[in-house]
Amino acid sequence: MTRADLAAVEEANAEFYAAFEAGDLDRMSAVWAGGPHAASVGCVHPGWPLLKGRDEVLRSWALIMANTPYIQFVLTDLHTEVFGDHALVTCSENIITMDDSGEDAGMLAGGSIVATNLFLRVEGEWRLLHHHGSPVLNQMEDDEE
Repeated sequence: MTRADLAAVEEANAEFYAAFEAGDLDRMSAVWAGGPHAASVGCVHPGWPLLKGRDEVLRSWALIMANTPYIQFVLTDLHTEVFGDHALVTCSENIITMDDSGEDAGMLAGGSIVATNLFLRVEGEWRLLHHHGSPVLNQMEDDEE
């Protein structure tokens, strides 16, 4: 594992979140593996079942982006490991989003997701092969239980 590999994976990971924040499906599409790896692409959004295949995963992002007027990520606890042509990034996604429906329209909301992103090196470029996000209860909710 080289510093250049780590930096390239971290850049690919940052682009994944930047594409989501921008609501840019073309950028999001460019992040994900394709070609012979398209069938192996997978994604688990918080509360969703496993989505398999590049087309199904990108349809889910199109739907999410179309219904997300604003989202911002502050990534913490970022940890990156490279294993040959595979790389694993784990992090906490601290999310700020806006509700544009009902009486709470325009209000900001927050939440935390623990994420695992698996990347594959394809022709020298790091592409996302699998994303898994799982919600985290905040400390106050934990204490109440």
